[in-house]
Amino acid sequence: MLEKFMNMDRRIIFILVALVVIIPTLIPVRLPITVSEPTQKLYDFIEELPSGSTIMMAFDYGPSSLAEPEPMAKAVMQHCFSKGVRVIGMTLYPNTPTLADKLMRKIADENNAVYGQDYVFLGYRPGTLPVILGMGTNIANVFETDYAKTPITEIPIMENITNYDQIDLLLDLSAGSLTEAWIIYANTRYGLKIAAGVTAVIIAQMYPYLQSGQLVGMLPGYLGAAQYEKLLNAPGDGTVGLNTASFAHLLIIVLVILGNVAFFIRQEREA
Repeated sequence: MLEKFMNMDRRIIFILVALVVIIPTLIPVRLPITVSEPTQKLYDFIEELPSGSTIMMAFDYGPSSLAEPEPMAKAVMQHCFSKGVRVIGMTLYPNTPTLADKLMRKIADENNAVYGQDYVFLGYRPGTLPVILGMGTNIANVFETDYAKTPITEIPIMENITNYDQIDLLLDLSAGSLTEAWIIYANTRYGLKIAAGVTAVIIAQMYPYLQSGQLVGMLPGYLGAAQYEKLLNAPGDGTVGLNTASFAHLLIIVLVILGNVAFFIRQEREA
């Protein structure tokens, strides 16, 4: 058995990984989730916003990394629509507008939100710094129309919104370093409150901004989405993703331990 395990066909491992990914997806498995302080702070901030407030969501991720940010966007938008908080969407990624527009419309339909009144998607404009700084002065100078080419002046949600002064919070859903650009140029210069929903690989570099108060809250990857869903009492894609990743990691840990045990036993027998 020792030799068989040491020479296991890699296809068996592929099958095991496939099973631990598929089974938690098809069969609801609830792992215990503890809500972290950064997630709780973001939830509390939005929870305390009065009806009619406005947040901006920046969909700053590409197709290759949408698995983590999309559950975050869905959970936060559900929270906003349930409270009557309006959502303005935009992106600094040129290959994201179609994905973000489709996602916003899907979540809005599920929550009976009306386009133009409860939410709007402005789309993409080139140039990170000109866009961030330009919206601090006048959003209409940067986005003359929304993604559907409707003039900003004809969209009800934008009637009383000129710049960041009328935006209560910006949530940057990011797979890269653009959150730092929002902090440096929108928070530092214009005083815009910033929150982040980031992929797991860049969580660590966001903590200094949390400690300094430049971020009001943060959703850390799948875990953050699952925590937010727990606060909403509405398990969704974040919870499924977290469960799937947890079981996959557990399988890898077990295989690594068994492989090391088998290796040292064989070394001892050969000595």
